[in-house]
Amino acid sequence: MRSQAPTFQPLYVQTKALLEHALEAGEWPPGTAIPAEVALAARFGVSQGTVRKAIGALAAENLLVRRQGKGTFVATHTEEPASNFRFLRIRRNDGRPEYPGSRLIDLRRGKAGAEVARALAIKQGDGIYILRRILDYASRPVVLDEITLPAALFNGLTRARFSGYPGSMYGFFETEFGVRMLRAEERLYAVAADRAAAELLDVAAGSPLLAVDRISFTYGDRPVEVRRGLCTTRHEHYWNALT
Repeated sequence: MRSQAPTFQPLYVQTKALLEHALEAGEWPPGTAIPAEVALAARFGVSQGTVRKAIGALAAENLLVRRQGKGTFVATHTEEPASNFRFLRIRRNDGRPEYPGSRLIDLRRGKAGAEVARALAIKQGDGIYILRRILDYASRPVVLDEITLPAALFNGLTRARFSGYPGSMYGFFETEFGVRMLRAEERLYAVAADRAAAELLDVAAGSPLLAVDRISFTYGDRPVEVRRGLCTTRHEHYWNALT
């Protein structure tokens, strides 16, 4: 069996790495079915049980989705609404599920400073895109996002192209640029609204806001998005499930 992982790793971990490499290479695009376990077992020279365990590990990481009676599919951000809520942490206090509306405020190109370059694992001075948007819940502005992306991965990003996409932002990144957000790390802070944020969020300057700093990663744990969301908590809250 060919393996890019150290030989002391369990066989299913080596098989998982080979499957992930195939996913990263685009062998099976998002939303499509992967080959049957028996076919993958023959391809990698392992048992069907080993393949099943490797697939289970990838499903636990939300890279694959098992569908009863249909097979195993590559996870995609374009499957609404369930996939949208995986990265959406702001929820309504009344418990009603709502995917917010998105309004682009501005989109511009720039050059990465030292902090952004470190976060995105690029060189200082490399090109970046910076976009700001408002997320509306029940027609109320609740989140002000500032999102920074490496220009090399999002070449051709324009205001019209972003605003014209009908689905989620991560679905847009996946469909239009082939960049899949697989996981994210977040830090939360309490901050006071400055004048500009207060105006956009329709709160008084100095009002308390929840700041959510996020770095999102694609295959190979490559960072591809830096985001700061400023959130009001008048009628919403940050939600997370710990398992």
